[in-house]
Amino acid sequence: MIGYVTLGTNNLVRAAAFYDALLAEMGAKRLWEFERGIAWGCAEDQPCLAIMKPFDGKFATAGNGAMVALGGADEGPAGLRGNGFYAGYFRDLDGNKLNVFYYG
Repeated sequence: MIGYVTLGTNNLVRAAAFYDALLAEMGAKRLWEFERGIAWGCAEDQPCLAIMKPFDGKFATAGNGAMVALGGADEGPAGLRGNGFYAGYFRDLDGNKLNVFYYG
């Protein structure tokens, strides 16, 4: 079971504004705020998404092949990916690949 997913950022203010708007659409809100990052979710006992400046102080980069899938309601499918799985892919401001999907 996923507890949380963390994505790296080099600009916490910019990334926070992006995720505040994106995750509010799914009913999530800020659960925790730290000097180096922020976590969003619907409840503290459910999976959440966090953005963080890397702990090692090095530059954050988008993972090649890494992706986070975010479930949501179908408001007009971005595209059928197979057997009732509709998905739309996009990247955040730091280049992390995201996926919003509907399965049904």
